[in-house]
Amino acid sequence: MKRFTLFVVLALLIIAAGVLHFSPALFGQATGNWTTLFNGTSLNGWNRLRDANWTLVDGAVQATQGGGFLVAPGSYTDFDLRVEFWVNSDANSGVFIRCQNPQDVADTSCYEVNIYDKRPDPAYRTGGIVDIAKPLAQVNAGEKWNTFEISARGTHITVALNGTRTIDINDSKHARGSIALQYGAGATGPGIVKFRKVEIRTQ
Repeated sequence: MKRFTLFVVLALLIIAAGVLHFSPALFGQATGNWTTLFNGTSLNGWNRLRDANWTLVDGAVQATQGGGFLVAPGSYTDFDLRVEFWVNSDANSGVFIRCQNPQDVADTSCYEVNIYDKRPDPAYRTGGIVDIAKPLAQVNAGEKWNTFEISARGTHITVALNGTRTIDINDSKHARGSIALQYGAGATGPGIVKFRKVEIRTQ
């Protein structure tokens, strides 16, 4: 009887360990060296700026009207950032990093890693950093899920979109700040923007 009880206890411990290991990370919970800032199900801790109609839908946060930002808590200097996003072909969006003022997000006070396939001036289209660096390769993001991998270490900033390097620069304009996700007016209409995962690894 004692052996049976011990076996049951061990089995329960193994099952519990497996559940804990595979449970989705909640806001701010580290997964290995990475910390999940957004897991598709909760915006706890995120600040909404302006009037974009952010809504949680099917494991992602999406906006289709208005304009504005979701700003993550915290201020970051050196980090790796992974962002999974979906946009329609007309959408205007971006991932803003090292924002100096989390209450006033703009491409002049942050690095804006752009998501805008049909930008009227294509020089700083999807994969570029607005007014800082033109993309090294043209990668369209419309109508599919995509992954940005953004690295900022000192003045060195790199960006890869779906595995293709689009940015590799040295720039000292912004040294530290917040991270923000954008919804803006599209090229010919309001556009659709979705984010389903945001993870960061600090140095």
